[in-house]
Amino acid sequence: MFQKITLLALILTVVSCQKKESVEKDKIKVADWLIGNWENTSPDGVLTENWQKLNDSTFSASSYFIKGKDTLHFESIILAQLGETLTYKATVKGQNDDKPVSFPSTSETDQKLVFENPKHDYPQKITYTKGANNTLTAEISGKLNGKPSSEKFVMTKK
Repeated sequence: MFQKITLLALILTVVSCQKKESVEKDKIKVADWLIGNWENTSPDGVLTENWQKLNDSTFSASSYFIKGKDTLHFESIILAQLGETLTYKATVKGQNDDKPVSFPSTSETDQKLVFENPKHDYPQKITYTKGANNTLTAEISGKLNGKPSSEKFVMTKK
């Protein structure tokens, strides 16, 4: 009898661990629509974000803003599912000693992802919204020098 109970407990432990791991990895699937190459061309230059899936729980992206032959902004991004939370980690060249800044998700839907870090200088909030006709809007917002500020970047999938 004791052996049967021990075996049953062992099986339940293995099954529950496997189920939890697959549930955790499922959360990042809500962001699958980010995967691909996105671009915005304006008189100021060309903004490009290239998103790829690294594995079941991690996406990565490179974001560039180029004017002519000059790269004015370069950022590498990791979107990872850590436990039950999606975390957006941005590393901006020339900022924060080139170390990543984390923005945990505060909302995820099939159409919108919201990441916030109230302790960061600027931005404190990053939002990605899926639009019609293969568009995506990236918005950064928060307080800049004590005043509310926001910038929107509408990109088209290439």
